[in-house]
Amino acid sequence: MPLCRSLEDHVPLFRGNPGSCEELPGFLSFEGLGWRAAIELSSRWSGTRNARPRQLAGHGSVSPTAPRAILVRMDINARNIATHAADAPATAVPTPVVGRFAPSPSGRMHLGNVFSCLCSWLSARSQGGSIVLRIEDLDDRCKRPELAAQLIDDLTWLGLEWDEGPYYQHDRLDLYEDALRQLQDAGLTYPCFCTRAELHAASAPHASDGTPIYRGACRGLSADEITRRSALRAPATRLRVPTVDDLASDVIEFVDRTYGAQCEALATECGDFLVRRSDGVFAYQLAVAVDDAAMGVTEIVRGCDLLGSTPRQIYLQHLLGLPTPHYAHIPLLMSPDGRRLSKRDRDLDLGELRTRFGTPEALLGWLAGQTGIAPDTTPRTAEQLVEHFSWDVIRAHRENITVTVE
Repeated sequence: MPLCRSLEDHVPLFRGNPGSCEELPGFLSFEGLGWRAAIELSSRWSGTRNARPRQLAGHGSVSPTAPRAILVRMDINARNIATHAADAPATAVPTPVVGRFAPSPSGRMHLGNVFSCLCSWLSARSQGGSIVLRIEDLDDRCKRPELAAQLIDDLTWLGLEWDEGPYYQHDRLDLYEDALRQLQDAGLTYPCFCTRAELHAASAPHASDGTPIYRGACRGLSADEITRRSALRAPATRLRVPTVDDLASDVIEFVDRTYGAQCEALATECGDFLVRRSDGVFAYQLAVAVDDAAMGVTEIVRGCDLLGSTPRQIYLQHLLGLPTPHYAHIPLLMSPDGRRLSKRDRDLDLGELRTRFGTPEALLGWLAGQTGIAPDTTPRTAEQLVEHFSWDVIRAHRENITVTVE
């Protein structure tokens, strides 16, 4: 996904420095379904009713330093997004910061997962905010209660406590079904019969996250052809993205707290994307867009390998009338041979690290020193690291970081 030198290259949204995330509102505001509808949707999607008033109260508020509030008007039936600016209220109230941990129990946490959770926790706590814990276990390979329990134990051992949850995505399928139904009723989805092998065999260009750019092979299938193919195999469900012919601009734009202004033309750099797989599993993009809104998340901190998927989530937020949080992507931790750390290869997993370091203070202090959060590797608790945390430091070290445990 290319770096936008200026958001004003595409849509005149900003006054002042468009690369400064401090000038962005805590939430983007959406008129498409109306505020009442958006709040009702979020209330209906919430996992625990009594936690929602605190979170929903922030919808539509902006940072006190924001000269403008961004409004996105959505005509969902016409599939039209028109962006315009409006003066921010003079008495704007800051939105309470709500961060989140969203690990997948597909294996033991590795050092890169710990770094991501630590940055999310430190960012929220340094702003007086809270943390929601969500276990992302939609895929069958992730529905392993013993790994989820180990993950929770590891976070507890590290001292990275949370304020709400844990929520489990496998318990929230009706919420994703509801969101998908809204998209289907608006005519924004279609069945896709292309297999993964067929997509890769087409030698198509790939999106920034490595997935093939979908060129719409199934977009225009007739009803008869859909019926015929459905008898042979179950289809996946794809979401239509705006084409150049549909919109004056098909570009999704946002400012990342680490990597600055970003933009993506969905039609040419992504294509229509999956919202449900052929085996019935809801796609990551849809589930996280629904969950982040329902849980009142205002700040998402995660690895830069997910930077390329962010425009798709923002597009879904637009369509469903949901608020858009701040995004902050962080550098990946790499092994000495240049590989990114992975659960599959059991790179520096937390079982090994707990044995090697002995205490959470020793591990967190060493990690903070290695990544530049702290000036040295002195053992420190998570709470003691709050005073050292700064996004300026993360931005200064935004290249991937090679780590070696002696």
